[in-house]
Amino acid sequence: MEDFSSFQNRVQIQFNDVSLLEQAFTHSSYVNEHRKTDREDNERLEFLGDAVLELGVSQYLYRQYPEMAEGELTKFRASIVCEASLVRFAEELNFHNLILLGKGEEMTGGRNRPALLADVFEAFIGALYLDQGFETVVQFLRTYVYPKVKKGAFSHAMDFKSQLQEFIQRDKNSKIEYEIVEERGPAHSREFIAHVRIQGDLGGIGVGRTKKEAEQKAAQQALENHGALS
Repeated sequence: MEDFSSFQNRVQIQFNDVSLLEQAFTHSSYVNEHRKTDREDNERLEFLGDAVLELGVSQYLYRQYPEMAEGELTKFRASIVCEASLVRFAEELNFHNLILLGKGEEMTGGRNRPALLADVFEAFIGALYLDQGFETVVQFLRTYVYPKVKKGAFSHAMDFKSQLQEFIQRDKNSKIEYEIVEERGPAHSREFIAHVRIQGDLGGIGVGRTKKEAEQKAAQQALENHGALS
């Protein structure tokens, strides 16, 4: 187990109001078993942190990927703020060592329960925002979240072309071909239409603001048609 003082030293963030930090790691089961204390659980902080985290990730993706269309950005963001990703962030920061749990929740393995860890990560973001503002949250994300995006940790959520290639080659070494069949609209608002063919047969059609996006959409449709979208 780790105390909050050593945690703050480890992540190089000193809270002005340590009670906010403690609240972020306080599960409702702990509050229920310590009703005589004034301690609050982390559920309201989780609500706030969810919104702050989405904004922090959204502005990063918007600036980092200027060619990416709205739909792609939405899917990309969803892969970063989903439960599985938040659990990973929490585990890498050893958040489980700080969580305050009731005895029953502790005995049933709550400390390592994915949903609980994801909630704690969001609550921590909410607490940090209240204590030090959005820029400090962004600095935290620059250290612990954004680098993983740059390294491609979430690229599987975006790369439908790779998914289609892997799916087709599981059973047979089929040939996949992409073709931009049409360009339309004015130069400032160009739209591309792509076809993907599998062994010569039309597998999917995609429309996008760039050729790359159109091909990705075509691959996505092909995966959907095969019931293979992961």
